[in-house]
Amino acid sequence: MTRYARQVILPQVGAEGQARLAAAHVLIVGAGGLGVPVLQYLCGAGLGRITLVDGDRIAAHNLHRQPLYRMDQVGQFKAGAAATAMAALNPEVTVNAVTAWLDPANAPALVARADLVLDCADTFAASLTLSDACMDAGKPLIAASALGLSGYAGGFCGPAPSLRALFPDLPDRGATCDTAGVMGPVVATIGAIQAQMALSSLLDLSPSPLGQLISFDAARWRFGGFRFDTAPEPAHSLRFIAPAQIAADDLIIDLRTEEPAPFRADALHLGPDQGYTPPPGTSRVILACRTGLRAHHAGLALQSRWPGKIALLAVPPTDS
Repeated sequence: MTRYARQVILPQVGAEGQARLAAAHVLIVGAGGLGVPVLQYLCGAGLGRITLVDGDRIAAHNLHRQPLYRMDQVGQFKAGAAATAMAALNPEVTVNAVTAWLDPANAPALVARADLVLDCADTFAASLTLSDACMDAGKPLIAASALGLSGYAGGFCGPAPSLRALFPDLPDRGATCDTAGVMGPVVATIGAIQAQMALSSLLDLSPSPLGQLISFDAARWRFGGFRFDTAPEPAHSLRFIAPAQIAADDLIIDLRTEEPAPFRADALHLGPDQGYTPPPGTSRVILACRTGLRAHHAGLALQSRWPGKIALLAVPPTDS
């Protein structure tokens, strides 16, 4: 009896479906609270190849929702530690660890090599960058988010609308797990739904998870959901770029006022509410912040008073 016998016996899988999973290549961005259950269940299911992208390191304060890692691994790169653990879990699955942050410079090539992409990251910039790359490449994207006692997972791109179509208006302020907290089992529940959506998409099950959103509210013990197959794509979107894609004549504005200095010497250091208008002759303005949220809102405000080119940038974390 093989390790996959209990799923092969399912009429939705069978030997043909298992062979399809074994031939699949999945890109997972993020090896944290969402990425941990996604990795475990996809490796357990016998996927052929997984590329895991994460530039972060294991931290003790995250272990309550990342139980794959141990205290003696604090300080190690998550991607490398997770790949080692997955090799022990199922040596039939190849997990390639990429210890780097996803950005618009490396996203297109990473997406192009995968059959399906999972967004387990935790910034607006990473999620929108993945959505844009998947839409450009026609690849399906399973994206999710969890915060506090609730979260959602959904199937985007490929034949379905993008993240930008379902969420055209970003929140004014973005709470994070660091600022708002999160329960570990809530993140695990959402990650497990992500994994199931990925398997269902790879197996081409009906109804498709692409174009479907599922929500979970642990405070009220409720699951919800809806389909969004006809959500229209926004006519104009502000796109992110990577630091390597900054041109010499770009005007760079660092909006991170909590930092003592801009992230590079030739950048201006301005608050998002200062109403700055670029001088004549400016070819393109780059608006930068940590997660991309402030840059997005500042970009929309600038669009209303300045007709030039605008791009957004999420400043990569410094490795301490």
